[in-house]
Amino acid sequence: MCKGIYTQQITRVRQGRRSRGRYVHLKTIPINKPVIGHEEVRAVVKVLRSGFLTEKRGSGPCVTRFEHAFSQFVGTRHAVAVNNGTSALHAALLAAGVGPDDEVILPSLTFVATAEAAVLTGAKPVFVDIDPQTYCMNPNEVEGAITENTRAIIPVHLYGLPADMDPIIEVAKDHGLVVIEDAAQAHGAEYKGRRAGALGDMACFSFYGSKNMTTGEGGMITTDNREYAEALGLIRNHGEGKYYQSVTLGHNYRMPEVEAAIGLAQLHKLPRFLEERRKNAKTLFEEFEGLEDVQNPLVSPEGESAWYVFTLRVKGANAAKRNKVVTRIRERRVDAQVYYPKPIHKMPFYQTRFGHTRLPKTETAARQVISLPVHPSLSEPEIKRVVSAVISAVQ
Repeated sequence: MCKGIYTQQITRVRQGRRSRGRYVHLKTIPINKPVIGHEEVRAVVKVLRSGFLTEKRGSGPCVTRFEHAFSQFVGTRHAVAVNNGTSALHAALLAAGVGPDDEVILPSLTFVATAEAAVLTGAKPVFVDIDPQTYCMNPNEVEGAITENTRAIIPVHLYGLPADMDPIIEVAKDHGLVVIEDAAQAHGAEYKGRRAGALGDMACFSFYGSKNMTTGEGGMITTDNREYAEALGLIRNHGEGKYYQSVTLGHNYRMPEVEAAIGLAQLHKLPRFLEERRKNAKTLFEEFEGLEDVQNPLVSPEGESAWYVFTLRVKGANAAKRNKVVTRIRERRVDAQVYYPKPIHKMPFYQTRFGHTRLPKTETAARQVISLPVHPSLSEPEIKRVVSAVISAVQ
């Protein structure tokens, strides 16, 4: 039995359909919730009143300050701001020289943007299986996926937990490959004493509204490599080296000043957000530790998760059973989500274009995982509701 401070108080509910009406009056606890305060509002108003909303070259005063502050936070020499996380991935691949006939190794249990960015360069995504404990790319799968066409590897720090980077980087160095971290869910995560974003050759962050810090939309690429940083600066602004003179292929991936102003305020608050997420995750971990039907997320001794979401696995479940558990949790007004119910290699476009791949550990996880709220806005009564909803759903 569970022995948490909340679960000791929970009486098992087995009233079936008759119990559903009990929760209609409750406000749904969202899977994630941006925390926006007076600081962000004042920063936006200041930009609007200045009349300086964007910089043609993509580096206005707020953007420049945000880039500097974010690179300091991550621990890299450079940071290049862009308009969203997908743009960050695409720009990073372009800066690495990835193009037609190249191959990019990546996991399939991730948001489609990771593969999408590779395809947009003309490259082929090569999917590898995950470690079933971390849900991140299994380093042991990488070597066997490398061919003479492989150009880059994109490990994804899924759910906020860093991938096992050292063996991935070692293999990449042996074969002369570029490592690009997909850190869209890992702001502030750590691996062996270093922050996510400072581990590979480049790293890509998203500041979408659900992320650990937000600018509404927005993205960032971090790197220690000056040549990559310079290339990224060109790519985000139509490849222009001089005014109206493009020296390389680029795009309009510029971040507006308003987003950067929000980002500066959010970055200042990020350490507190992380502290609250970790505290909430610790509570949920303790409450669910004794449940026989679910597997808690891994707490790695080599790193520190940013706890984007709290992801349980329903042991031995097929998709129908897992989905039934999700429905029961949602009936209690807790916004449980499945990230991700269909791995990318199973999506029609990718199967048609790149053929069928079998990734048994990825496919099993996709049938069994459930993600729960762990964001810093959760109150103690709301955490209790999350615990109660899960226990009632799985027992």
